[in-house]
Amino acid sequence: MAGFVDEAQVHVRAGDGGAGAVSFRREAHVARGGPDGGDGGRGGDVFLESTSSLASLLAFRDRPHRRAGSGAHGGGDKRRGRAGRDLVVPVPVGTVVRTTDGEVFADLGAPGDRVRVAEGGRGGAGNARFLTNRLRAPAFAEQGEVGEERWLDLELKLVADVALVGFPNCGKSTLIARISAARPKIADYPFTTLEPHLGVVRPGGGPVDAPGAAEFVVADIPGLVEGASEGRGLGHRFLRHVERARVLVVMIDLAPGEGRPPSHQLAVLLDELDRFSPDLVARPRMVVGSRADTVPADQRPPLADYDGELAVSSATGEGIDELVGRLGHLVGTARASAGSPASPVVHRPRPEGVVVAPEGRGFVVLGRAAARAVGVSDLTDPDALALVQRRLKRLGVDRALARAGARPGDDVRIGKLSFTYSEET
Repeated sequence: MAGFVDEAQVHVRAGDGGAGAVSFRREAHVARGGPDGGDGGRGGDVFLESTSSLASLLAFRDRPHRRAGSGAHGGGDKRRGRAGRDLVVPVPVGTVVRTTDGEVFADLGAPGDRVRVAEGGRGGAGNARFLTNRLRAPAFAEQGEVGEERWLDLELKLVADVALVGFPNCGKSTLIARISAARPKIADYPFTTLEPHLGVVRPGGGPVDAPGAAEFVVADIPGLVEGASEGRGLGHRFLRHVERARVLVVMIDLAPGEGRPPSHQLAVLLDELDRFSPDLVARPRMVVGSRADTVPADQRPPLADYDGELAVSSATGEGIDELVGRLGHLVGTARASAGSPASPVVHRPRPEGVVVAPEGRGFVVLGRAAARAVGVSDLTDPDALALVQRRLKRLGVDRALARAGARPGDDVRIGKLSFTYSEET
């Protein structure tokens, strides 16, 4: 997994809406042709979609900006502008999307999960839309609404059936290379693995549709150190990749001279998992002693008073088949009990309505509907300005200002429009 990146930022910008047209019908033998300006097209949305074809956030490291297409302007003869093209941005399965203040926006935990992260601006209405019995020749149209844009933090949590957890240099990389086609870097010094690796395991090596031979994915998590739950040794960045695993394999080094008795290793590892997330220690797990070939069978210290312990050797193959078989059974049971997760999980609802908040010596009116009423209108045209005032009144802006304590003479801002409040405004 060369170039593995599990944290990145992305700047998403939805397309702007097209402007409405100001046009009047001009044909021979047609007296006083009415307004026929068409509407602008809507701007494209930006979506994030999870896909199994990606395993890293590397694509966002040097190119963080993503932008959808803008809508075309309207034309005469009530021609509507073309809509902007939506943009679907692929991300790896297991990506958590957060706002820059740390709030979870969405959790894309299954292939095909999709969430809209920036909404395109609506197209402006052409002057044909404003024809009334009182206003026979409207000489104004709306501008297109500006599309949403924001920075988002992306955090990848690997989606694996089994996670290998253990101290540095305890044999995790060698084991995953033995039971799968993964080829992590292996060397005889701590912290060889600085990034997670995934391997696909097929019990028995037979066809996928054979009974009891369902494939499962194993993650080689970088070695933990004591204090990892508190962030020591990049602990949080490593431990978060364990969160989605269905089954945990706690690996204990049986090799002599390591300075940590097996029982002490197990106690520390389980304590770090519990401190990071109590849910982890409640999941199905196996305690596996690695490098069993370095200690004769009759001299091996007990791993722990734990049912299901198993000693293995990746070098000689001892216990490997039994380990794969047990893991296949545990994964199958965990999959059956988990069911199908709902997707995608969106945590951040869109705020609705009009909100008035204090700002300096006055107030600011928040809410997309109010901002749109002001932002798309030609405020230099008296007829358009009167239309804006009617729209704001229908939205309840006047009542909201009164409830907030606005008094005549206070400054009020709505989008880019600032005015002095009065009861007649």
